[in-house]
Amino acid sequence: MFKNQFLLALLFLLYSTAQYGQYTDEINSNRPGKSMGAFAVGQTIFQTEWGLSYIDEKNHDNDFNAQAWSSDLEMRYGAFFEQLELNANVNYYNESYSFPGGDGHQAALRRVTLGLKYMIYDPEMNYEPKPNLYSWKANHKFNWRQFIPAVGIYGGLHFNLAKEKFLRTGMWKENGIATKGMLITQHQFGKYSFVTNFILDQFPSQRNSFDYILTVTRGFNMRMSGMFEIQGINGENFRENYMRIGAAYLLKKNIQIDASVGSNLQYAPKIMYANVGFSWRFEGQYSDFMLRIPKDKKEGKSKMDKKFEKEKDKQKEKKKKRMDAVESGEKAN
Repeated sequence: MFKNQFLLALLFLLYSTAQYGQYTDEINSNRPGKSMGAFAVGQTIFQTEWGLSYIDEKNHDNDFNAQAWSSDLEMRYGAFFEQLELNANVNYYNESYSFPGGDGHQAALRRVTLGLKYMIYDPEMNYEPKPNLYSWKANHKFNWRQFIPAVGIYGGLHFNLAKEKFLRTGMWKENGIATKGMLITQHQFGKYSFVTNFILDQFPSQRNSFDYILTVTRGFNMRMSGMFEIQGINGENFRENYMRIGAAYLLKKNIQIDASVGSNLQYAPKIMYANVGFSWRFEGQYSDFMLRIPKDKKEGKSKMDKKFEKEKDKQKEKKKKRMDAVESGEKAN
């Protein structure tokens, strides 16, 4: 009950602070959160996102303790057209553990995931708001379009390379190969971004689960942003909920660094971690193309601007004619 109330309060906070925003073609890293955004990196663009985590795990029910270093490398490439992205994730895990029966250490390349993402809908694509030339209030009224999200879908394959090496007692085994599917939505509310991931993971296997990730990001200035995230994992014999906070800093237009801390919400096991990361975007072959901006806007004024100026000139001409008519009448009298 408390979790549901918390989620509702979070959603209310987002919508009550909503403002209109535009997507930019700067680096759009998924870090420091675990969610995936709806937008692809862009055609011919290659992007890498790397993170290193320290993880502390304690299970007071069976006196099991583990400390681990985990490294994730995400590689993203925009292929064929702007909406499509190919990606690969590689995870390496190195842990030391202790329990009443003894101590141990193990390390391995844990998992490789290959997938593709496609943005099926962008509410701002080819959309040009029409200004009202007679009403300032009409031009500044609340815009309901900001509640329409960008929507993407994702499909991928997990390759479990570690087999049963990191399997915990009571958990079912992972298949050697399993699928992952995801529905992604992304809202842009001015300085705020709200991303949701609805995930079917590890299917078909005994470890399959229906998961979700909710991520709120706020930009504080042109370079600094903060993140708050909730993740839920709902399997048949494994349920877990996580909460994370983090921050990112844009060193350059194509380079970002980040840091985050997080914890699960269960008591046994209790898992806490800290993470640092780095994202880099290479766009040497990228043509000057913005998915949301019409072609004629890149070369100068947009159709909307030209139309607005044309209407404005017409209104000036009419006003001038009226003034000339009035002056002519006054002179005649």
